[in-house]
Amino acid sequence: MARLIRTATRTLLSSFSSSTSSLLQSRNAITSSFLFQSPRPYSADNKVTKSPFEANILRIIDKEIDYQSEYAPPYQPETRFHSFTVEDRSGEQWMIMRGKYDDIEDVKLEVTMFDGYVTVPKLGDDASGEDVRLHISFIVDVSKGDGGENLEFLCSAWPDRLEIQKVYLLRGEKMPGRPYMGPDFRKLNKELQKRLREYLEARGVNDELSFFLHDYMLNKDRIELIQWLGKVKSFVEK
Repeated sequence: MARLIRTATRTLLSSFSSSTSSLLQSRNAITSSFLFQSPRPYSADNKVTKSPFEANILRIIDKEIDYQSEYAPPYQPETRFHSFTVEDRSGEQWMIMRGKYDDIEDVKLEVTMFDGYVTVPKLGDDASGEDVRLHISFIVDVSKGDGGENLEFLCSAWPDRLEIQKVYLLRGEKMPGRPYMGPDFRKLNKELQKRLREYLEARGVNDELSFFLHDYMLNKDRIELIQWLGKVKSFVEK
C-alpha cells in the first residue's frame, strides 16, 4: 500500500513544488547566525572535548531543540478521532486510522505528513501578499472482510476541506505494477461525484477529518523534528 500511495502522490502533486525551503528561510537565517560564532569549548558528558566545528554544531542543535520545545511544544498525539483509532508511526512520515462501518466494513486510512503546498492570495480588504496552504495525501481503503476487492479513494486534505482525486478497486495487497486507477474524479458524472462524497461522509471521511489531519500532522512534524535533532546530536557527541 505504501508503494501505491507514493506512486499516486507523485501523480497527484506533479504541479506542486517539491521544496518548502521558502517556509524555512527565517529559521535558517537564525541558525546560520550561530554557525559563525566564535567557538567555545564543548564537552559531551564531560568525557570528550569536541572540535570547534563540532561544538558549534552541537550548540546550534541545542538552541533549535530549545526553540522547538518552548515556542510551540508538541503534545501527546491523539489516539482517537470519533469512531477511528489513530496509530502513530513514530519516526516515519505516516499515520494510520482504522474504523468500522455498520459492523460489516473495515475502513482504513493511510495518511502522509505534509507533501505539498500551494500559495493563495490573503483574504480581507487590507490583505496583501500570499498565504501558504499545506497539502496532505491519504488513501481510504474500504473492505468487507470477504477477501474480495477493496474500494479505495485517493484523497487530498486541505486545511478547510477534503477532495477526492481517484476512486478504484484493488484486490487486497495484490496489485499489478501499474494498476488502472480510474478517471480523474472531477471528470465523473456530477451526480456520481455527489453520491461518492456522501459514501465517504457516511464513513466519517469529511471536511472535519481534514481539520483533524492538519492539526495532527503539524504536531507530528514538530515531534519528528525534535526527535531527529536529538538523534543527530547523539551521533555528533559520540
